[in-house]
Amino acid sequence: MTRPPDLPHIPYIPRLLFLSRWLQLPLYIGLILALGVYVYHFWIELIDLVGAAAGNQTALAHLLEAVAVRNPLPPEGAAAAAAAAAHASPPKLTETTIMLVVLSLIDVVMIANLLIMVIVGGYETFVSRMYLEGHPDQPEWLSHVNASVLKVKLAMAIIGISSIHLLRTFINADAYSVKALVAQTSIHVVFLLSALAIAYTDRVMTRTMQIGHAQDNVPEH
Repeated sequence: MTRPPDLPHIPYIPRLLFLSRWLQLPLYIGLILALGVYVYHFWIELIDLVGAAAGNQTALAHLLEAVAVRNPLPPEGAAAAAAAAAHASPPKLTETTIMLVVLSLIDVVMIANLLIMVIVGGYETFVSRMYLEGHPDQPEWLSHVNASVLKVKLAMAIIGISSIHLLRTFINADAYSVKALVAQTSIHVVFLLSALAIAYTDRVMTRTMQIGHAQDNVPEH
């Protein structure tokens, strides 16, 4: 583990401004708490899925409530719907429901990965070094992370999360209106275009910096 050498003397005002970066620490702690909430939510849904597979109707009801969108019934149809529900057979765990729940779990995992990327990468980039060089568990992406790389990785992670949401919507398309389907598809396309724009901008900036460094290193005759 490499430790930094003795720090040079920094004037008081620049030192105070530089120390202000530690004000971000409570924000990252808050994200860690949010990650804990996602872990709890993941296990609740997984336990309900296992319980529903074992025939627990309460667990199945929780799953159906989590993955289905119930549109409000008109007043004249409420009584008929209640009568039909009274004579209907108990709901069963179907392949579609399992697929929706699994996609929901994958969605939670991807959001957790996004949180880890923001917590670790943001702390390393904007707050302080973590001195993970040589550690066997050092993330591969952390060795070359900077603000630009972090933005691109976050954009790609958001696209992955949006893709999972869109897939869940299309699998359960009967529960959504055409307007909602079009809106979610349009939002996903906007996310995709935004990520492409961020990646292109980062590529142009990197190429410009490389050209500038090459020109600086050209020997003068």
